[in-house]
Amino acid sequence: MFFMKLESDGILISLRPFDEVNAVAVVFSRDYGIMRGVMRGALVAKKDKPLVGQVGAVSWGARLDTAMGVFHWEAEKNMAALLMQNPKCLGFMNAAFDLIANLLPERESYQKLYDATLDLLRKMPVSNDAAGEYLNWEICLLGELGYALDLTCCSGCGRRENLNFLSPRTGRAVCDDCAAPYVSRLYRLPIDLGTTYKFLQNICMAMDVKMPNFRAVLQTKKNN
Repeated sequence: MFFMKLESDGILISLRPFDEVNAVAVVFSRDYGIMRGVMRGALVAKKDKPLVGQVGAVSWGARLDTAMGVFHWEAEKNMAALLMQNPKCLGFMNAAFDLIANLLPERESYQKLYDATLDLLRKMPVSNDAAGEYLNWEICLLGELGYALDLTCCSGCGRRENLNFLSPRTGRAVCDDCAAPYVSRLYRLPIDLGTTYKFLQNICMAMDVKMPNFRAVLQTKKNN
């Protein structure tokens, strides 16, 4: 019998074997953020099989707040189906899911990022710029993790012209004149996935965790 129950909508972002029958799942939910628990029979299900990339209704129950808990999952749509036809889009999805699962604390609501993640899954299969869609998502993630990038004016003097640099400390733009003495310490604009990767490295160092594998692989492919 469960003494604690949480219900929400969510995205199934990770599924790994727990034993021969059951799986440990990570769901990114609209109301409770990251939720972890066991999906019973997930590995042997022949009907309504849970799959990473599905969106649906999730119920999580446990006897104690600190327990692993058990999921009841009702998938409504597999958002990954079209992405799997495009290896590049699939790589972006895997990187996004890996970052969410490893960098967000459990059971804290991130509704803005949740909505941005749904938008990413919807837009990438039909977009002519999947990399741009993913970059916008990663900028949203950085904002949720404390790096709200501001490119509207120079952080040093307030000017809105010649903004060609970005401060790695504040995430704010810097004009050419203010940047001159510190060029070697600043990031170049415009922002690309290399820029956001550097911010993610700083976050991982502060959290004392490794860069999530799928994001590291994405950066390696970008540089090759």
